Amino acid sequence: VVFYDLTTVRIHGEAEVAGDVRAYGMNKETGGIARQFVLGLVQTSDGLPLMHTVHPGNVAEVRTLRAMLEEVLRRFTVQRVILVADRGLLSLDNVAQLSELAASSARRIEFILAVPARRYGELGEVMDRLEFTDGVAQARFAEHRLVVAHDAARAAEQGARRRTRIAELEAFAERLVGKLDAQDDGITERGRRATDRGAYSRFARALADAELTRFVSADYQADRFSYTVDEAAILDAERFDGKLVLLTSVEDLTGTQIIERYRSLADIERGFRVLKSDIEIAPVYHRLPERIRAHAQICYLALVLHRVMRMRLRARGSTLSPTSALRLLSRIQSHRATIGATHYSGVSRLTAEQARLFEDLNLPKPPAKAL
Repeated sequence: VVFYDLTTVRIHGEAEVAGDVRAYGMNKETGGIARQFVLGLVQTSDGLPLMHTVHPGNVAEVRTLRAMLEEVLRRFTVQRVILVADRGLLSLDNVAQLSELAASSARRIEFILAVPARRYGELGEVMDRLEFTDGVAQARFAEHRLVVAHDAARAAEQGARRRTRIAELEAFAERLVGKLDAQDDGITERGRRATDRGAYSRFARALADAELTRFVSADYQADRFSYTVDEAAILDAERFDGKLVLLTSVEDLTGTQIIERYRSLADIERGFRVLKSDIEIAPVYHRLPERIRAHAQICYLALVLHRVMRMRLRARGSTLSPTSALRLLSRIQSHRATIGATHYSGVSRLTAEQARLFEDLNLPKPPAKAL
C-alpha cells in the first residue's frame, strides 16, 4: 500500500529562469495566491517515505497521479500496489487512466481514492439508496466499488453549523433592510446615507466571506435590496454531511478495512507539518530549478531520518516523539579544554534519559571524554 499526497511550498523571487518550477498558484497554508512549487510525497503504510516529486507551483494535482504511479512501478519491484490518495487527486479521467494502467501491467495495480462527492451530482441518487450497517455502506459508481462511511454526530454538527451561518447572514441582511426601511420613513442614522446598491455590495462581501454562495443569493438586478435562501441546495448538501466517500478497485478488503486504509493517509499530512515546522522547508530563496530540487531532496532526506527515528522509538515502546527526542539530544554539549600543551575534548555527561534514548534509537553513545 502506498499513500500519495501533495503540498505547496512558498518561494521567494520574481525573476524567471529557463525550466522554472516557481509559479503562482493557490497556497495550501495561506489559502491565497503565492509563488511556490508543489511537493509530492509517496510513503508506505508504515509511514516511511519512499520517494518525492517536485512540480511547478501551478500544476493541477490530478495531472500528477499517473506519472507518479509509473515512477513507483519503475523504481520498485512490488507485484501489487494499492494507491491511496485524497480528494484533490480524483477525477474520472484519472480513474480511467489508472484502470488502463492496471489492465496493461503484469503487476496488480489498485486504488482507493476519496471522492469530492458534491462535485458529482449523480452521486446524490446513489447516496439516497444507501443502507448503512455500523456506519458503513457500499454501492457501485463509475464501474467501481463505492464505500461510504457515515458519522451521524459529525453530520448533525456540520448541518447545524451551516444553518447557523446562514441564519447569521440572514440576520445581517435583515439589519440592512431595516436600515433602508427606516431611512424611507425619514429616520436616518449618522454617517453615509444607505442605498440599495450599497446594501448589495456589503451583502455580497459577507456572502463570499461566509462561503455560502451555494445556498444564499441576492437579486442584484432588482431595484430594491432582496435575497433568497435555496432550501433545496441546503437539503442536497446535508446528504453528504458526515460522510466519507471512497471509490476503489480493491475487492478483497471489507468496507471497514478500505476506510481504515484511507484514514492512514492522514500520516502524510503529519509529515508535511514536520517538513514545514521542524525541518523548515519554507520559505525557499533559491532561484535555479536544480537548486530548488536539491533543497527539496535534502528536506525529504531529513523527513526520512525523522520517520526512521519515529519507527525505532515506537518499536522500543518509547513515548517520545522525534521532535522531543531531538530537543533532548540537543542539550548534549561538546567541549574542548587546553592545559599547557595538552588539549582535551569530549561531550557532557549523559543523563539517564539521554542514555536510554541512544539505546532506543540503536545508536552508539558518544564517549564521555576523549584525549
